[in-house]
Amino acid sequence: MNLKEIHNVYFIGIGGIGMSALARYFHANGKKVEGYDKTPSPITDSLQKSGISIHFTDDIKQVSDDFLDTEDSLVVYTPAIPKVHSELEYFLNNNFKVLKRAEILGKITENTYCLAVSGTHGKTTTSSILGHIMQPVGATGFLGGIAENYNSNLILGKDKVSVVEADEFDRSFLHLSPDVACITSMDADHLDIYGEHQALLDSFKEFTSKVAHKLIVAKGLPINGLTYAIEQEADYTAYNLRVERGTYVFDVKTPKDKIINIKFHLPGRHNIMNALAAIAMADVYGVSLIEIKDRLFSFSGVQRRFSYKIKTDDFVLIDDYAHHPTEINAVEQAVREMYPEEEVLVVFQPHLYSRTQDFADDFAVSLSKFDEIVLLDIYPARELPIEGVTSDWLLQKINHDNKQLVEKSNVIEVIKESKKNIIVMLGAGDIGLLVEEVKEGLIKECKL
Repeated sequence: MNLKEIHNVYFIGIGGIGMSALARYFHANGKKVEGYDKTPSPITDSLQKSGISIHFTDDIKQVSDDFLDTEDSLVVYTPAIPKVHSELEYFLNNNFKVLKRAEILGKITENTYCLAVSGTHGKTTTSSILGHIMQPVGATGFLGGIAENYNSNLILGKDKVSVVEADEFDRSFLHLSPDVACITSMDADHLDIYGEHQALLDSFKEFTSKVAHKLIVAKGLPINGLTYAIEQEADYTAYNLRVERGTYVFDVKTPKDKIINIKFHLPGRHNIMNALAAIAMADVYGVSLIEIKDRLFSFSGVQRRFSYKIKTDDFVLIDDYAHHPTEINAVEQAVREMYPEEEVLVVFQPHLYSRTQDFADDFAVSLSKFDEIVLLDIYPARELPIEGVTSDWLLQKINHDNKQLVEKSNVIEVIKESKKNIIVMLGAGDIGLLVEEVKEGLIKECKL
């Protein structure tokens, strides 16, 4: 299928982070774009403001006539859409071109020099850093989050080079055609899809077989490639780390050279690793080390990745997408590094019944590192409940004296009563919307 010959692109689940990036891409390239999503969101609001029509009822009658032409239309859907969906069933049963999001991204990468960022953690931040580094050379970046520098999950460039987030969920990354790729991590996750950790590892190994030029891996992963690490011997090594006025400063040794006094604003050693992966990929492509250093300094971060919602001398509210124990540990390390003398309250919304069940003991250990724990109900996303798997069940596993299960409507009051000055809100569900309500409520009630 030649995407250039398609004039109308219809998205089922257009509000998803990956779907909306593709919608922006096709819209910017002169295609007619329309879509459905279950609920309005800041992303759908932004798409509508750009001129894309969206409706929120599963009803084929709401689809514009242009998109009902089987010869001239492409339908794109996300795996998050339930199997019983009348619009999707209509398109599948009436000879439309219907493809998953990952298949479309794969077709785009077939015709570009593709730099693909994979791994169970760090994909979005790493791909956003890399996209920012590569932007001056005309790369188009498809991101899994909203990059602050662009206020978008799409960095629109030319059609020769692409930067993509290679998602292991549903084995989506196997549709890609990467020239350069990295693997940040391969921790157990998405076991609702893979069943066993080994199946996930096998999927990553299959992904590496698709890499045409160079593979870059975090040191310690059981896959051969150029390695990167902090203060360890590797092909790309960050060393001489220090914090100056709230900013990381460090040096990097590459296989042929070194960069001195890189300044990077994102907190946490995990973000130094993310930056290292991006440095290695850009270096392999051929971006000069001076340009890489300058672009790292100007990178502003990604929304919902250690994002400051309130930051005063007396009170801090941080929002982060962390939804896996490893990610929670990384956030806790970063916040302790930034505020070593302060006590920290965490508000956590578990994401998926299956993930909560699979990693309950690890979640309990990760959350217990905070000084006060507020747990919200599990966000189900695409899943039905699993008997016995609840937030109260998880709460009982946490060995901590200062913990409680709270309704979302009571979060502001709990934060006020706690007297903690550092608040961290974590999760991949609708806690991202809740944090905005909490921010506005605290500013109004506490005059922050």
